Amino acid sequence: MKAAQIDQQSIYLLAGCPPCQNFSRQNPENKNKTVEERKKLLFEFLRIIEEIRPPFILMENVPGIKDEYNKIILDEFLNRLKQNYIVVEDILNAANYGVPQLRKRFVLHAARKDIHQELIQFGLEFALPKATHAKVPTEGLLPWRTVKDAIGDLPPIKAGECYSGEKNIRNHKCASLKENTIKRMQMIRNSGGSRSGLPPEMVLECHKKKDKNGKVFAGHGDVYGIMDPDKPSPTMTGGCLSYSKGRYGHYEQNRAISIREAARLQTFPDDFVFMDSLTDAALQIGNAVPIDLVKASGYVLKKAMYIIKAKKVKKKSTEPPDFGNQSSNSCFKNGSLFFFYSTRKGSYVKMFIDCS
Repeated sequence: MKAAQIDQQSIYLLAGCPPCQNFSRQNPENKNKTVEERKKLLFEFLRIIEEIRPPFILMENVPGIKDEYNKIILDEFLNRLKQNYIVVEDILNAANYGVPQLRKRFVLHAARKDIHQELIQFGLEFALPKATHAKVPTEGLLPWRTVKDAIGDLPPIKAGECYSGEKNIRNHKCASLKENTIKRMQMIRNSGGSRSGLPPEMVLECHKKKDKNGKVFAGHGDVYGIMDPDKPSPTMTGGCLSYSKGRYGHYEQNRAISIREAARLQTFPDDFVFMDSLTDAALQIGNAVPIDLVKASGYVLKKAMYIIKAKKVKKKSTEPPDFGNQSSNSCFKNGSLFFFYSTRKGSYVKMFIDCS
């Protein structure tokens, strides 16, 4: 707090993404863990909140945190948080906020009760961001952005290549594929995009295994799949650059998506440069919160923060300034300060916004 020059009177946002592995539906080991083990890092975040009592909080996690199996943990967390904060939370789909990706996430906004009372006096409803896009758009909403919208203008590359042409495009690099895998990919693309259309002789042995009842256990259905260019992409994970780990095949080219393509599907700007290692880049991209989803929350929270800060300096204004469209970059200019940090094993993503 001292290093950031933040004190008890400061108006700032504490944003945290307590590591989600303990709540993920994709982690079968969770059912073997105790409640105390699974809640540990979430409640470490709560300890920080209770210790420094920030005016505003933003938290993101996997939707599995709201499953019945995790109910006892989330209820305890929310009950303690609500002692001092007004809390709004829900499962949001990133596609509804301009992200060309189907990615559902638990999002929580909280305002300290004394701060919330000031917002009420101003007439501002403290809420989650409103959707800007929809699968079937109604008046005022835009259609979901698609894979082709996001990556269709990038130059073609072959499996295992890194783009080195005249255009200034960084990280346009993808994984190598064996010849047989490319043949499977071509067949899968021609049969609708899923490996269920492969002829028996092309099905991998690992997808022919049977359980004790004789039923074929084929694994995750999206594995070795091809993206649909006219829909948002599937969720980017830490394996998003591997064709064998999900529906990460390019819709036209015989390869997995590149680092830059995965980054665009997460709405990272093109000037954000990742590590050259495919494994490291996939973790950086797949573990991140989609940028445009964060922007949507940032718009809502910065507007509230401006109101409180304006009151503190006794500015005689009846309306906050024009923040522009929720999905624009306008609320990230004029002195906003962000710090992001993410790891797989227990660190938080932190963000402080200075409204000055």
